[in-house]
Amino acid sequence: MPKSPFNFHEKTYDRIIRLIQKHLGNKINIPFELQLQTGRSYYFGTSPPLISFTVNDRSGLAALCSFDELKFCEAYISGSLDIEGDMFQLPEFRKILTDRHPLHYLLSRMLPMFIGQVHSNQKAIANHYEYDEDFFLTFMDSSRCYSQAVFERDDEPLETAQQRKLAFALDACRVKPGERILDVGGGWGAFTEFAGKQGLRVTSLTISRQSEQYLKDLIQRIQLPCQVLFQDFFEHVSPEPYDAIVILGVMEHLSNYRAVIKQFRKLLKPGGRIYLDASAFREKYSKPTFISRYIFPGNHSYFCLHDFVTAVEETEFEVLAVHNDRYSYFLTCKVWAENLDAARDEIIRRWGDRLYRSFRLYLWGSAHAFSSHGLEAFRVILERPLLSGS
Repeated sequence: MPKSPFNFHEKTYDRIIRLIQKHLGNKINIPFELQLQTGRSYYFGTSPPLISFTVNDRSGLAALCSFDELKFCEAYISGSLDIEGDMFQLPEFRKILTDRHPLHYLLSRMLPMFIGQVHSNQKAIANHYEYDEDFFLTFMDSSRCYSQAVFERDDEPLETAQQRKLAFALDACRVKPGERILDVGGGWGAFTEFAGKQGLRVTSLTISRQSEQYLKDLIQRIQLPCQVLFQDFFEHVSPEPYDAIVILGVMEHLSNYRAVIKQFRKLLKPGGRIYLDASAFREKYSKPTFISRYIFPGNHSYFCLHDFVTAVEETEFEVLAVHNDRYSYFLTCKVWAENLDAARDEIIRRWGDRLYRSFRLYLWGSAHAFSSHGLEAFRVILERPLLSGS
């Protein structure tokens, strides 16, 4: 971790503090502390600090003075900055930071045009899931469901809320034992195991080799009537239509809604249903550069309910229900973030400090975004009518 000492003239420190105070203005009311490796400490606010920033080297100081969100995040994950205290409050500092990186945005949007959406998705998923399941299980619950739970109370266990969501998804599909369900993006087998144990024949698609192997072992170990295919959703062909389709937390990687619905029509029988859930934003392609570069690379985009429903309305598919899960996703991410922090030492020992810091920013930032209405989340149920007009 970079710890190169730095010493400036007293007037330089004064200018830096005045610069920070100028940017703060009245935008942030969170008391915080700024510590320099030289031993100097500065306090902002009139009450005990909730957050402490420690600047470890010149790169950390430069990132702090740039007021650039990406540089700030990069300084933290590289160790040039340390952050302690109430991480849930940290995203409030985005109010004084900028995030203007048009070249990165342009390249991430154009990449699928050159290598194709399928290869772009494989690259993005491989990047996010390059670590084995043990890493994700350090912060997830035993259901291994990597999307929002459905809470009835703030204080109930995450596993209870996740089991409720899985049961809701299966009930929404209106299927019987022996019928076939397509699970798009199998992850760590949450839905495959839940539905397979009830006699449903699940075909799980994944484009992560880690996920594929985990699902194969899971299916064999508990003898589920299921299969896993290493295949992109857009390339999947089935000899007979499915009775239902389930997509848990994967719509963020399926941003071409008309193409998605066209594939639904190819794969789903008339009268069949689709259940999906996703984190959402009102502008499809808006996301922090840090998330785009370090968490979900490529043209991953938050689900845009308005655009999706507009695309559905152009077809025979019917929207049966939409449920707002924003608060439940806040609770989900909060538990994940708390679990991640509790497993800090193990994560750093096995996978390194950089991964811990990246996911710490990601999970606490997501919890804050859902809490503050910066992000939304939905469950959506669709049906393909028995009598199609086309």
